[in-house]
Amino acid sequence: MTTKPFGLFCPTSKACEVLNPRWTIQILGELSTGSTRFNDIKRGLPGISPTLLAKRLKEMQQNGLVEWIDDPASGVIDYIRTAKAAELDPILEGLARWAQRNVSVDVALEDRDADVLMWTLRNRIVVDALPPGRTVVRFNFSDATSPASTYWLVVRPGVPVELCAADPGFDVDLFIETGVSVMTGIYLGRLSYGREIEGGRFFMSGDKRLERTIGRWLRLSMYAGIEGLARAV
Repeated sequence: MTTKPFGLFCPTSKACEVLNPRWTIQILGELSTGSTRFNDIKRGLPGISPTLLAKRLKEMQQNGLVEWIDDPASGVIDYIRTAKAAELDPILEGLARWAQRNVSVDVALEDRDADVLMWTLRNRIVVDALPPGRTVVRFNFSDATSPASTYWLVVRPGVPVELCAADPGFDVDLFIETGVSVMTGIYLGRLSYGREIEGGRFFMSGDKRLERTIGRWLRLSMYAGIEGLARAV
């Protein structure tokens, strides 16, 4: 063990000794979305320094939560969750459901980092629900605290969705203007497209088919529809 013990025999406390170090649970969450490379994990967790991320990954390997797969030919290392880590999924999902029901809307939507939000939304695009060929969606956020406030999602069949913070040079099919808090609220199910559009807090312009079908090609959080969800009033 590489963590400081609580000095208690309780199994819950022993679990916390492994999971309690700051960022451990968040790293597990990012790995569960499919990120396996160091830079991708860091991109999804901008608040952690590279040094601390490397330290946590080493601790998680020592505790049997992460396996390192090293390709000597390319020098690339992939970080993969072990079966022990995957066993935590129901517990972490339970925490997320609890938060959706019990954490207030103001607290849930207080973060304004557009980069984190867009990295999340990149993984929620349903490519098959979009028209054939390339689709480009531009998001502009009025309240972003990240260095960038405008992002492009470039979607093409057969390749990973590309997230750009600089203009990729393609014609834009759909423009979205809103706030990070509004888009986060919609993604989490705390807010709705209809209400935010009606209230003038969410604007779309461009391809009308994309506007009408945004609920199909941009999936909300898996926790957006849970029973007892605390919604904005």
